[in-house]
Amino acid sequence: MSLKVEIYTDGACSGNPGKGGYGILMRVAGKNYQKTYAKGFRKTTNNRMELMAVIVALEQLKTNDNEVHIYTDSKYVSDAINQKWIFGWIKRGWKNVKNPDLWQQFYRLYQLHKPQFHWIKGHAGHPENELCDQLAVAAAKSDQLAIDSFFENQNDGGMF
Repeated sequence: MSLKVEIYTDGACSGNPGKGGYGILMRVAGKNYQKTYAKGFRKTTNNRMELMAVIVALEQLKTNDNEVHIYTDSKYVSDAINQKWIFGWIKRGWKNVKNPDLWQQFYRLYQLHKPQFHWIKGHAGHPENELCDQLAVAAAKSDQLAIDSFFENQNDGGMF
């Protein structure tokens, strides 16, 4: 039986680049089930956190036969799909694309789960978006920050 999975995501960054985090709320429509995820990073960007939230959420799905709806306040993420930018990036071999590591990881998951993207206005009182924002900000302020190694290595002059 196919389920309708609703995923709300947000990213936050204090400085850009700076300390960042993502927040995720996942729930199954019509069921009393929801789960949240959050993680902070010591040096990253807001766009990376927005995209990483979507990737992590899609990675949580146990099957690929669900109807998946992703709600994001990130035009960067939603427009890449809804405006079909990503298909041009693929044709160009990801040349001149920011965050190619995440976009390539995302695209594999996108092909598997075929989510629909919905843009929602951020900081506009949308309860699920506000919750994700709180999770992302708290994660970015955490003492336990992970390393966004692709970003840090690429911006420190070398890959490794």
